[in-house]
Amino acid sequence: MNKQPKLPFWQVWNVSLGFLGVQFGFALQNANASRILSDLGADLHSLSLFWIVAPLMGLVVQPIVGSASDRTWNRFGRRNPYILFGAIAAALGMAFMPNAGIAVAFIAPILFGGVMLALMDAAFNVTMQPFRALVSDMVPSEQRTVGYAVQSLLINIGAVMGSMLPFILTNVIGLENTSRSGEVAPSVIWAFYLGASVLLGSVLWTVFRTKEYAPAEYNAYKGIDADAVARELAERKSLAQRLGGFFRLLVSMPKTMRQLALVQFFSWFSLFIMWVYTTPAITQHVWGVEAKWFDSHYLASVGEVPAHIAAAKGAAGDWVGIIFAAYSLFAALFSLVLARVANTIGRKLTYALSLLAGGVGYMSFMLFQGGEATQVNLLVTQVTVPSGAVGLLLPMLGVGIAWAAILAMPYSILSDALPASKTGVYMGIFNFTIAAPQIVSALVAGPILATLFDNQAIYIIMLAGVFMVCGAISVFFVREQEPVTASADGDGEAATA
Repeated sequence: MNKQPKLPFWQVWNVSLGFLGVQFGFALQNANASRILSDLGADLHSLSLFWIVAPLMGLVVQPIVGSASDRTWNRFGRRNPYILFGAIAAALGMAFMPNAGIAVAFIAPILFGGVMLALMDAAFNVTMQPFRALVSDMVPSEQRTVGYAVQSLLINIGAVMGSMLPFILTNVIGLENTSRSGEVAPSVIWAFYLGASVLLGSVLWTVFRTKEYAPAEYNAYKGIDADAVARELAERKSLAQRLGGFFRLLVSMPKTMRQLALVQFFSWFSLFIMWVYTTPAITQHVWGVEAKWFDSHYLASVGEVPAHIAAAKGAAGDWVGIIFAAYSLFAALFSLVLARVANTIGRKLTYALSLLAGGVGYMSFMLFQGGEATQVNLLVTQVTVPSGAVGLLLPMLGVGIAWAAILAMPYSILSDALPASKTGVYMGIFNFTIAAPQIVSALVAGPILATLFDNQAIYIIMLAGVFMVCGAISVFFVREQEPVTASADGDGEAATA
C-alpha cells in the first residue's frame, strides 16, 4: 500500500468549502421552516410531523447515494457529480418553499410547503453524504481530524451567515418581517433566494477546485485490490442481491459504528427538538405570546392576527436566527481548537464534555424569561429586545460547543474503523444513526408537548437538554479503532483501543 500524501491546508479547505453553502441552506431551513409552516397554517403540535420529512429523506437517500458514489468513476470524478446535482436540486427547493402561495390554485400552501421541504432535504442529503466521503477519500488518516475540523468550521461559518440573513434583511436592508395569514414574510423569501445562490456558488468552487484521485491512485493509497474492485463493479446483481448485500453490510458494521449509534441517538434527538421548537419556545417564554396564537383553529376563529402579536412573532423569529447564528459562531470558534483539544485529552473525552455543555445549555433556557426592553448592538444594526432574549446567547455557547463536536468527532472516530472501499456506503448507513432519532423525535415530541407540557414549548427544550446529557454519558461506551486496511469486499482488521 502506497502512503497517501498529505494535502496542503488550502486544498483541505477547498475539499470542504461547498459545505459552507450546504449549511447556509440548512441554517435557513432550521431557523425558518417552523416559522414558514406556522405562517402557512401548521399547528404547534404538528410541526414535528412536517419536519419528519428531513430524516426520512436522509434515511432513504444517503445510503443509496453513498453506495452509488462508491461505484462511480468518470471524467467528472467519483463524488463530485452527486455533490453538484444535489446542490442544483436544493437550490430549486429553496426558491420555491417560501413561495407556497403561488400554488394556492392547485394545492394547499401548507402541503406545497411540506413538499418543497421534502425536496430540499432530499437534495441536501444527495449533496452532503458524498461530501463526507470526499474528505475520507482525499485526506490521509493523520489529517482526518484536521479535515473534519475544517469542515466543521466551514459548516458553522455558513450557518452563521444563513441564520442571520433574515434578521439583516429586516433590520439593515428594511424588508418586512411580518406576514399575513397564509403567506411568508418578504425578508424570509429573499433570504432563501440568496441562500440558494450561495449554495450553488460554493459547491461549484469545490467541484472545480478538487481533483479526485484516479482509480489506480486511490486503490494504491487505500490498499485496495484493483482487480477485485473491477470484478465487483462488472458483476451484474439483481435488486434482491443488492438489498441482500446492503443488509449484510448493515449487520456486519464495525462495532465502533454500533457504539456511536447510541451517542448519535441522544444527540440528534435533542437537536431535532431545538430546530423544530426553539421559535415557539422563545416566542412564548421570552416575548410572552400565548400558546393559543399557534393554534390554527383559534386563528381561524379570530380571523386576522392582531398587529402586536404578529410583530412579536416576527421579532422572535428574527431573534431565533440570531441565537442560531450565535451557536454556529461559537461552534466555528471551537472548531479552530477542536483538533488540538482532541489530540491533547483524547477524542472521547472531548466529545463527551462537548455534549455535556450542550445539555446544560438547553436546560438553562428556562432561566431567561421576558424582562425589560434592552437595546442590543449587533455591529450591523441595533435592535431592542426583552432582556431574556439577550440572556439566551449564553446557553448557545454550550450548544455551539456540542454542535462542533457532533459535526466532527463521530466521523473522526468512525473513519478509522471503516474499510476504504466501502466508506461511502458505510457513511450512508451511518446516517441511519442521524435520521432514526430524528424520526422518533418527530413522532413523539408533538404528543409530549401537547399532553404533558400543555403546548408550552420551553419544556420540550429542557427535555432536549436531558437527552444531550445522556449522549455525553454514552460516549464512554465507545471503543476506538486503529485505521482499517481493506480489500474490495470490505473485509479488514483493526486493533481496538
